[in-house]
Amino acid sequence: MASYPSTIARAVEHELVIKKSRFISRAAPVGSVAEAEEVIAGIRKAHWDARHNCTAMITGLRGDQARSSDDGEPGGTAGMPMLEVLRQRRLTDVVVVVTRYFGGIKLGAGGLVRAYSSAVSECLDTAALVERRELTQALLSVDHADAGRMDNLLRDWISGRDGIIGDPAYGARATLSAWIPAPLLPDLTEAAAAWSSGFVVPTTGDTRIVDVPAA
Repeated sequence: MASYPSTIARAVEHELVIKKSRFISRAAPVGSVAEAEEVIAGIRKAHWDARHNCTAMITGLRGDQARSSDDGEPGGTAGMPMLEVLRQRRLTDVVVVVTRYFGGIKLGAGGLVRAYSSAVSECLDTAALVERRELTQALLSVDHADAGRMDNLLRDWISGRDGIIGDPAYGARATLSAWIPAPLLPDLTEAAAAWSSGFVVPTTGDTRIVDVPAA
């Protein structure tokens, strides 16, 4: 099964003070470079009085697009170290901005690299991760009278199996949905047969890249 970089569930913020300089880090999930640029523009507008607003972003399902900016810091001391943290954590569709309010004490090139790396790393430590997985939809058609029981059994079964419950649909019968790794489809078929004395046989739907909250 293909492996994809993770992203973060929601925006997070963290502040670090090093030798009187304030480093305010913000990380946000984004769906495109344009969306990342909007986040950056908003932060630069809000912190127009800061000495630096350094940035890094990685976008694309496989993390194949990357950009960074030192925003006036010595070359290679801010944006690239920030970007490297994102790469080390194997993240994509995320933008980070570190706003620096200069405290009057120079940190030197090595100190700046450590400061910007730490600012991003500590910020991401507070983020909830979302994993991307290639999952196949399994559909279970059941009588309305059995829908509640079967839904509970399906939820119990999927727990710990790297899948998620999809939205049910209700018509002449109830159709329950689950997104699971394709190799587990035979296991679900066997489980559904046991739950229903052989009457319920899952059918296969689409295969997609699905966001799954990390454990």
